[in-house]
Amino acid sequence: MGMRIPIFPLQIVLFPEAALPLHIFEPRYKEMIRDCQANGSAFGVVHAERGELAVTGCMANIVRVLERYEDGRLDILTRGCERFQIVALDESASYLQAEVTLCEENVDPAPRALREAAAALHFEFLERSGGGVEDISRIRLDQPVSFLLADALPIPFTQQQALLSTDSDTKRTMMLLDIYEELFAHLSIHGGDDGSGKSRMVH
Repeated sequence: MGMRIPIFPLQIVLFPEAALPLHIFEPRYKEMIRDCQANGSAFGVVHAERGELAVTGCMANIVRVLERYEDGRLDILTRGCERFQIVALDESASYLQAEVTLCEENVDPAPRALREAAAALHFEFLERSGGGVEDISRIRLDQPVSFLLADALPIPFTQQQALLSTDSDTKRTMMLLDIYEELFAHLSIHGGDDGSGKSRMVH
């Protein structure tokens, strides 16, 4: 289904169901958030780097406003929802918009055994890297877990974007198994936490 949405280019990759706090300070994005709140609509987060936009992005729903400042700046909490692909960009407004098509979700769900293997490696990685204990209540193995696990990993944007752009949950989960092998190899070489963990304002 085609639709037109506001686009927020950021140097991050947003995954479905992931929490994303944002500090809104540029006038065009303050306007965008006002428009989204007025329309009860979401906006699209797309990875941007060196002037290049990724084709696949993730819609962000505004969960709540955390702080309003006297000068109009905002701290908001958003959460990722549907993925989309950009068909055409529209620069006619003060903020970027795009014609997009939504991606089909729950394609080729990974078998339970594959999800269990990925989750086990995830917690082994957390233990070995000194990453602490994650809230395991969010991981329900009776449904796809690949995006949830991917969001918690300290991996390059290229790998994050590849995971976001993959429609098959089975393929995504298998990609994660390979990524855990790379991470374990890196830990073995460097020992412990390599300090490359992701950092966000609120999680």
